[in-house]
Amino acid sequence: MTSRDAMLARIRTKVSKGDEHTRNAVVDAHLAQHRRNLIPERGIGDEAHRLRVFTEMMESVGGSVEVLDDINDVPHAVADYLRQSNLPAHVRRGADPVLAKLPWHRGTLEVVTGRAVDTDRASITRAFAGVAESGTIIQISGQDNPTTLNFLPEVHIVVLEASNIFASYEDAWTKLRSVMGQGVMPRSVNMISGPSRTGDIEQTIVRPAHGPKNMHVIIVG
Repeated sequence: MTSRDAMLARIRTKVSKGDEHTRNAVVDAHLAQHRRNLIPERGIGDEAHRLRVFTEMMESVGGSVEVLDDINDVPHAVADYLRQSNLPAHVRRGADPVLAKLPWHRGTLEVVTGRAVDTDRASITRAFAGVAESGTIIQISGQDNPTTLNFLPEVHIVVLEASNIFASYEDAWTKLRSVMGQGVMPRSVNMISGPSRTGDIEQTIVRPAHGPKNMHVIIVG
């Protein structure tokens, strides 16, 4: 017996309770319950409270937040942000129907669609949800918001509806199950808290690490 065999044998003695059918039934029952973990109190509150906590948490990790009353003001806000960041007036988005309906034609901003490419400096996506407890954006993959837009460009701009900011991860997963259907998930779910950064070398924060250098969240009412 190899050391690997010995290790696996020890694991089996700990987890093998009953026959395979019984074990599978126990796992299925556990997954069906969707038990909630310990939830921090800081995100629990009304919509205004969740927005405030989300903003504080996002800004604490280097992201920036802007709040708009009208979603139709997003193109103007994006153009202003790119200009203040000394970036070209060029942004890439996916096929998200909400973003597609925005009045991009009103300004001088050049908007292209599709997956991100190496030359893209900025991207804009629409978040599936936000989590107040940690200032986290939740993105689901697909043609509406390709995953490459989250990680490849230098700047990631996110549009998030205030009504989709939840107190906890559990609330966001509950919404995802209600939208996708029980037992159905997108190819990937990305949970992003601020711009890409690392502190691996002497605990000094460096941006970026393996993603955007800057993250700007536009919250709309």
